[in-house]
Amino acid sequence: AFLVGAMPRREGMERKDLLSANVRIFKEQGEALDKVARKDVKVLVVGNPANTNAYICSKYSPSIPKENFTAMTRLDQNRAQSQLAAKLGVPVQDVKNVVIWGNHSSTQFPDASNAKVKKGGAENSVPAAINDEEFLKTTFISTVQKRGAAVIAARKMSSALSAAKAASDHMRDWFLGTGDQWVSMGVISDGSYGTPQDIVFSFPVTISNGKWKIV
Repeated sequence: AFLVGAMPRREGMERKDLLSANVRIFKEQGEALDKVARKDVKVLVVGNPANTNAYICSKYSPSIPKENFTAMTRLDQNRAQSQLAAKLGVPVQDVKNVVIWGNHSSTQFPDASNAKVKKGGAENSVPAAINDEEFLKTTFISTVQKRGAAVIAARKMSSALSAAKAASDHMRDWFLGTGDQWVSMGVISDGSYGTPQDIVFSFPVTISNGKWKIV
């Protein structure tokens, strides 16, 4: 289930500004899923604020396992990968294991510390290949955090094709698996990395047989 129906973000708005309008929408969607959906349904919340909306939807679908509700941070991961690939002069698909921690918002933390890149016939650490700690700690992080606002400023509306591509990537990997690669998903926290339990938080995960596992 792709839950994309939500009040859109406009210029000058943060994702949290959408909360009051979208709580009702995701409460009703959760109730509908609880009533008619298969109990093994895989739910991806795209509408913002995605983490909070996924949490609300799960709370109103008590008959469906909590781990079946996810929020999309793959868009942020894709943006982060593209920034690193451009810096390194390689195709985006040659960069992997970039992580988005936390919330799909300007408070997220894009993390390249464990990322890998294929370049010159070898696989290397992204931080070592870039060799620019200042870029990784400042420009890289802020560019990814603020990319949504930059898109809105340019288009006067939120992202379209890039969000659809990210949703497709998210569901493809959830169904087909990730192998040894990490992907970022907003999932129900089990307390990993000291996070509060039962909030929807973006972690690095691997996926096998339709089940995600926090790295």
